[in-house]
Amino acid sequence: MAVVINKETCIGCAACIDTCPTEALTMVDEKAVCDAEKCVDCSACIDACPVEAISE
Repeated sequence: MAVVINKETCIGCAACIDTCPTEALTMVDEKAVCDAEKCVDCSACIDACPVEAISE
């Protein structure tokens, strides 16, 4: 199961993208988006998000 990104909370800082080991995260319209097929639920992005916009 892939992580869930709250688009209302996401500030588009890309901190999560820089920490994702599988390159599952990209930016779309200045918000982070997760590719569920690439996500391995490692939680690196959750820990990296400064506004807690990402959850499992």
